[in-house]
Parts: sequence; C-alpha cells; structure tokens
Amino acid sequence: MRKRLRLVGVMAVLMVLLAPVPALARQEQAPPVTVPALSDWTPASGSYAFRPGSRLVADSPAERRVAGTLADDLRAAGHGRVPVMTGGTRAGDIVIDVRPGRAALGDEGYELRAGERLSVTGATETGAFYGTRTLLQLLAQGDRIPAGRTVDVPRYKERGGGVCACYINISLPWLENLVREMAYHKLNQLLLELKVKSDAHPEANTWGYYTKDQIRRLVALGERYHVEIIPEINSPGHMDPWIENRPDLQLTDSDGAKQPSRLDITQPAAFDYYTSLIDEYAQVFTAGSWHMGADEYMLGSDFAKYPQVLRYAQEKYGPDATPQDAFIDFVNRVHAYAAAKGKKLRIWNDGLTGANTVPVTAGTTVEHWLNVATKPSQLLAQGYPLMNAAYALYLVRGGFHSDTKGLYDQSWDPRSFEGEKLASSDGITGAKISLWPDNGRGETENEVSVGLWPALRHVAQATWSDPHPDATYAAFTARGTAVGHAPGWRDLTRVPVADGTYTFDADGRSFDAEVRRTADGYMTLRTDEGCLEIRGGKLTLNVPLQPGVAAAPQACDAANTLQRWELEPAQGGYHLVNAITRMAVSADADGALVQYPPDQRPPALWHLTAH
Repeated sequence: MRKRLRLVGVMAVLMVLLAPVPALARQEQAPPVTVPALSDWTPASGSYAFRPGSRLVADSPAERRVAGTLADDLRAAGHGRVPVMTGGTRAGDIVIDVRPGRAALGDEGYELRAGERLSVTGATETGAFYGTRTLLQLLAQGDRIPAGRTVDVPRYKERGGGVCACYINISLPWLENLVREMAYHKLNQLLLELKVKSDAHPEANTWGYYTKDQIRRLVALGERYHVEIIPEINSPGHMDPWIENRPDLQLTDSDGAKQPSRLDITQPAAFDYYTSLIDEYAQVFTAGSWHMGADEYMLGSDFAKYPQVLRYAQEKYGPDATPQDAFIDFVNRVHAYAAAKGKKLRIWNDGLTGANTVPVTAGTTVEHWLNVATKPSQLLAQGYPLMNAAYALYLVRGGFHSDTKGLYDQSWDPRSFEGEKLASSDGITGAKISLWPDNGRGETENEVSVGLWPALRHVAQATWSDPHPDATYAAFTARGTAVGHAPGWRDLTRVPVADGTYTFDADGRSFDAEVRRTADGYMTLRTDEGCLEIRGGKLTLNVPLQPGVAAAPQACDAANTLQRWELEPAQGGYHLVNAITRMAVSADADGALVQYPPDQRPPALWHLTAH
C-alpha cells in the first residue's frame, strides 16, 4: 500500500513538472525590458525592492563617482534623495563595485545582480556606470526588479552619433538632452562639427559659433556621463565658416577666382592657420581624437582647375605624383600634428578615391559614409580602423531621414556599409547616426527629435548587442516607451505662456501679438501686419544667419519655420529666440527688432502682459 501511495505521489510530481508553463510564469523568466536589450539573463526567485531607506554603497573614489551620478539621476527621475554610504550593506541597498580583476567584463561591460540587494560590478568605472544606466531603466518601470543576474558587454567599441552644428547653431539644452539620452542607452561617442569662438582669429567670428564657456559646460556633462565629445573642423573643404574673411588662405582657380570654401593646401600659412585652431579647441575639448573631415574638397569642381595643387604634389613626391597626393599630404600633416598633441585623427572616407600614390598615415580612423571607389574591405585590408557612418543612418534636416523600421526589419548591423556588407566585424570600431543641416529651415530642432530618438535607440541596440532582439519593430519601439527618457532630460516643447494676445515690452519698445503654440512646441507671433519672421541678409543653408538681420512681420505661413519662436525664461522676463537661427532679438536705436548672438549684444528682456 505504501509503494502504491509513493508511486501516486511521484506521478503527481511528474505531472506538475511536465504540465505547460503558464504564460505569466514564462514571462517572468524573460529578461527585464531595457534598451539595448539584455542578451544574457539568469532569473532567480523573488525580486529586488527599491524603497525608502535604500542606500548607495560605494567605497573607492571611482565607485563613489558612479554612485554620486546615480544619486543625482535617481533624484531627477523622482526617486528621492538616496544617500551614498561606505561599509556594510543591508537589504534594499544598491552596491557599486569596481573590480579591475574582472577582465572578462572589458572596459565597458558590467554584471548586475538583483535580489535582496542589487549590485552593479564593472572592471572599470565606465563599466559600473553603464550598469547604473540599466538600473535606471528598470526603475523607470517600477520599484520592483525581478531577481536575477546579467553579464552585459558591448560588441563594438564606438557607439554614437554625429551632429553638424557647423553653420546653424543647435541650442545647448538640445545638445545636453542628446548627451543624456546617449549615455542612458550606452552610446559613448558624440562627434560635433561646430565652430568655437576664436580668440586667435577674431576675423573668423561670424555667426555660427559657440563660446568656450558653453563648450566647457557641454564637455563636462559628457565626461560625467561617459560620452566622449570629439570636435571636428572640416578641412580642407567646407572651410567657409572660417576663411570667408581670409581670401589670402582661399584656393584660387585657374581663372583667378577665389574659392571661399576651399583652403589652399599648398600654402604653409593655411596649414599653420588650421593647426592653430586645433590648439585653440584643445583649450575646451578633452577628447583623445580630432576629426578633420577631409570630405568633398573638390565638390562641384575638380583638381584640373587648380594646377598649383599638382605642382605642389610633384615637387614634394616626384613626377608621378597626382593632385590627390597633395590632398593626402595635408591629411597626413594634420595627422602628425594631432598625434604630437596626443590626439588620434579621424576622417570621412569619400576623399579616399584611390587616385593617390601617397598612403594615408597608418592609424587614421576612417568613418565610412559614402560608396566610393575605395571599398570598406580595402580600407580594412590596409589596416585602417573603420567606423560605419553610413548614409542610411543619416537624418538630414529638411531632407532624407533614416528608415529606422526598415533597418531594424533587415537586422542591420555595423558590418553593413554603403555599397558593401562585410562577413566579419574585425577591424570595425562601431557605428553612429548622423544629423546634417542641409536645408537648415526645413525642420526645427524639436521636429528633428521626433525622428532622432527611435533612430538613436536602434543604433544603440545594433552596436551594443543583438541587432534584432524582438520579432517586430513595434515590439522593439515598445522598449523605448517602457524605459522612457533619461533622467534630467528636458521637454523642450513646452511653451511657458498660454495661447492668447499679449503686449511685449522691452527697453521702451513694445508691440502687440497673438501667441499661438505650434505643433513642434514653439510659437508664432501674429501682429496686425503679419507674423514675426527673420528675413534678409546672406542665406546660409537657406537660413539668414548674419547678426543684425531684422525680425519683421510677414505674411503668415504655418509651414515657415523662420516664423517660429521660443520664449526663453530669463531674469523675471523672457528672451525671444528664433527657432531656426537660435539668435535672440533686441531693439536697435531706431526701434527695429534685430537678431544677434548673445555675446555680441545682450538679448532684450521682454515682459508680457496678457490682454
């Protein structure tokens, strides 16, 4: 009888073990939701509970830096003030651990364990930091985290984005949002092609620049959030932001016409000018790389119009040299100069046409964006570090936008270059998405953001882990919705006043306007004569960027982005900033409204009175 009862008991246990697992139980076994998705997750029973009394435990200086940033982010995310402690732990604590001996985690990987306590371990400070980004994403979904363990290590070293703020300024709050979002999704590199106000060359300080203090602030944020901000001054082409007032440095064609966008690479003075800018940028940028562009030097022309370039090449490299050798010579001289300053050189790929006999210096990172004669496989075979900056990953302001859904559905990864897909990832440093302002008035910053955030998350996924973690793109985008925005991210679409009619008054100048919020989070100002618009002066990328250009009523046009404005709170009033030119307006001696950079003329402080 006992044997029969024992047999019945064994059969009952087997039936339980062999029964279908309920859907809820299966769901509990899946990795928790993050972006990038966790490809390694070992579940355990129970959960970690973040609650009042939870502490951050960190002992070493590196651990305390990570914990300090996490404490600030927890507070920004609405989780209250969490103290950073040393010593023993208790239930509910979050432990930050930097262990250099955990070599398998690499420079950026981490281990996260959730149970009664939650621990984040990295071999480096950066690795531990990335573990805290995963923690923040999990807490964004609730105060309970499933118990379990993950070891999460990136597949590619360079993961990021590039922004051309090179002619049309992009606001610092927008760039700060971008840095925070990048870090939140474990992206680590931001290329900024931009102009910093020059002390050495004041003649170059036409609009389109940032002050050194502005850049120091942005770089400091990047350092805290482990995003390396690499500067670019594009050269020797696209130099017009720097040499439009220096005809002595402009390349002259065979008809005697000066080319304001082309630096004369045959002149020692041109090289000295460019390297002096490198030195000036080094005062504010701390990155270990310098990007010199080196793209589209002969865009719309060819070397035949500039015989002095061939003469220069042949005098230096012999009778078989080509004009392209003079171009490569300039690149290599910049490489040597940057290397002497402790910087690694980066260039775009399209200048490498194969028409040169002089090779590019070894170690130069090539960022491949365009399908030209020299293929990615050839560059790798020649030993150059290669980054995928494919045009398929571009968001062109007012133009082409990356098809993020299409790329995801194709399981795009950094081996897929323009014109060639490689079988191996060996030698590929990573990939990035790029924002370019070809039609500067085509979209506002806030409109660009709509397409940017999904694209940014996709690049983060494809460079860190499995490029296709979910069966559908809708399921992947749901991850982004679940984790939300980074702590400290600011909603830049908020208009600080309600729609209605107001009197705007500043320094004795006043006007009445009807304020209407636009769909992208700016406002229009309709007066009796029309809608306020920046118009006039020289256009750059279809935008009036010159200081002193007037803002005046024009026929109202809902599609005209130059009629969109931002009210920027300041000192008890507001600055009135154009959504595209990013310059604030003030009244001149005749009472006309004119735009200026804030360091050239203080913006008017407007006070609004509702009707």
